Amino acid sequence: MNSTHCRNKHQRGQAVTEYAVVSAALAFILFFPIKNDVTSPDKAKTTVEIVLDGFKNAYSNFSYAISLPS
Repeated sequence: MNSTHCRNKHQRGQAVTEYAVVSAALAFILFFPIKNDVTSPDKAKTTVEIVLDGFKNAYSNFSYAISLPS
């Protein structure tokens, strides 16, 4: 029983460490600027900016389509 208790004691903070590493990697990937972006030749955009621009464009097209007369 002493061996199991000792092993669990060493693994207690492992999940928090894994969560922090994965969260940091995901944040880095989402907010790292992409150079030579086709949609924005004048400046680099992050992945989040590209996705938000896509949503804005889609909503603009949707609102235009529903404003057309029947």
